[in-house]
Amino acid sequence: MIKRLIGALKYKDMRDKILLVALILMVFRLLANIPIPGINQEALAQFFSSNQYFGFLNIFSGGALSNLSVAMLGLGPYITAVIIMQLLTMIFPKLKEMYYEEGEAGKAKFNRYSRYLTVPLAASSGYGFLKLLSAQGIVQQFTASQTFVNVVVIVAGSMLLVWLGELIDEQKIGNGTSILIMAGILSGLPIAVRNALVSYQPNFLTTYISFVVLALVVIGGIVMMNEGERKVPVSYARRVRGNKLYGGVSSYLPLRVGQAGVIPIIFAISLLLFPQFIGQIVAAFSSDLGVKISTFTSVLTNNQLVYGSLYFLLVFVFTYFYIGITFDPQEISKNLQRGGGFIPGIRPGDPTAIYLKSVVQRVTLFGATALGLIAVLPIVTQAFTGTQVLTIGGTSILIVVAVALDVAKQIESQVTVREYENI
Repeated sequence: MIKRLIGALKYKDMRDKILLVALILMVFRLLANIPIPGINQEALAQFFSSNQYFGFLNIFSGGALSNLSVAMLGLGPYITAVIIMQLLTMIFPKLKEMYYEEGEAGKAKFNRYSRYLTVPLAASSGYGFLKLLSAQGIVQQFTASQTFVNVVVIVAGSMLLVWLGELIDEQKIGNGTSILIMAGILSGLPIAVRNALVSYQPNFLTTYISFVVLALVVIGGIVMMNEGERKVPVSYARRVRGNKLYGGVSSYLPLRVGQAGVIPIIFAISLLLFPQFIGQIVAAFSSDLGVKISTFTSVLTNNQLVYGSLYFLLVFVFTYFYIGITFDPQEISKNLQRGGGFIPGIRPGDPTAIYLKSVVQRVTLFGATALGLIAVLPIVTQAFTGTQVLTIGGTSILIVVAVALDVAKQIESQVTVREYENI
């Protein structure tokens, strides 16, 4: 694989694609470091160090949120819009039919509606965040016109990132949204290494070595989970059309262990830390009630056993929930039946759907457990090392590893196609 990745640079069109993606990432990092005016940097840094909810959102904005840059919301509104649209497919049959049955045209229309929904979500998030920071004295008190201009700039920054992500998609060397998120996560790596070296003490040598070994083990485990799949055998009946014989072949239906990706972790952490966000908004109107909510959230997050257990449980439950709304056994059974396919030993129709549902539930059990363990890794490493400098961010590693594997596979497939064309 490495040989083929290096071989991609031999082809001019592949070099152009890779250079274009690199240029887009440079533009993204530039946008993430252009702040809006009127910011108290010290108060801003203290706010993000004490707020886990916005610290988590800052990961997905590539540090742009902590800088209050023009791209401060990152791709968060777009990701939220896509999740909302996927949930709406459970409520509106026409939307479900458009996404699952109309092919590429239907998915393109679905994505267009997601972009439309991104605009109001970005506007409301930007306005609320500016009001929250203004109430706490982190940014200056904006006038109505200044607030309007800043909100327009924030929305434009989010939509620009969506467009940059689609430009990366067109190069067919990875998912644009995922690559931008990965770039944002990796941009914070030098700072994390610097903080670890600054706080280094000679008696911590064993701890540092153990941390590196554990990190490598975690990366290996994530690769295994991401690549693991349950292959359900599928056979196709022979059909005669005219003078030609079709079918009679065997294939398989891949059911991935890590099919839910990082979405359940996002759901779980958002639900856990949402009371903290609500408490800070309420504090702008009622200080006593805001203090009570913030105190309750602090007690919950500071108790590592309770917080870790609840976090693991929520990730586990949300994994099943997300698989339930994105994987439709009935629809897959219908598609197999239409194409003349069947699972050996299982009757087509409802029995096939029931069988697929049972298999997915068993596979999801392992995926949900592994995802829950990855989510609580930072809590476990803090408990063993006794320091917050050395923490293995399971969510961040999961995203980086998954995106890197996807990019490597797509580049390798394009190189393979060009090698066959040369033959």
